[in-house]
Amino acid sequence: MTPFTIAQNNYLTQNIQAFYHTDFGGTQLPNNPNFLYKLKNDPHHNWPNSRLQEAQQEFLRILLFDLPEVFRQINKNPLMVCVVPRAKAENTYNPNQLLFKATVRIALNRLGNNFTDGTNFIERHTNTKTTHIRQAMDGFINDGSNPYVGITNATCHISNEAIGKDILLIDDIYTRTVNIDEDAIQSLIDKGANSVSFYAIGKTVLNH
Repeated sequence: MTPFTIAQNNYLTQNIQAFYHTDFGGTQLPNNPNFLYKLKNDPHHNWPNSRLQEAQQEFLRILLFDLPEVFRQINKNPLMVCVVPRAKAENTYNPNQLLFKATVRIALNRLGNNFTDGTNFIERHTNTKTTHIRQAMDGFINDGSNPYVGITNATCHISNEAIGKDILLIDDIYTRTVNIDEDAIQSLIDKGANSVSFYAIGKTVLNH
């Protein structure tokens, strides 16, 4: 696990303490977290249940190893864990396309009282553009807006339970040039969170 800083920009009013597990650069990169493709389970993949379960177990192992160290470094007790929602409205996904959030919830149940479960506290109600799918696919309409300042508040319900809490926001992949995570962090700050930190499994390797 590696610490880094998410820098203030047009989407975000302050620097944020952040962590990531490994580099993300595509299937050809050594140690690339390829299991994330299975947890997304986009329509063009349709992974069998056995592969989905393997991906969940790999993800769970990482969470159980990394999150206690994140907790130690942030040093705020308890940490409420929220998850960046998928791009489309929550009710458009099958349960086997929401395994990322489900696995985070399993990890929290195992880790105990240092963490509280806020995995349903940011819930998408309006479709946005799925930024990692750039080509047309049969049976999939990639509708909705590309990221813009305030897109999280405009397209998600954010629970009042976030007010006054120290929050660890989790996403699968952080990409500096996309700003979905920056906007989601800012939405929690605007809601009244006491603090927000961030953790991702993969951090995209950029060429610039």
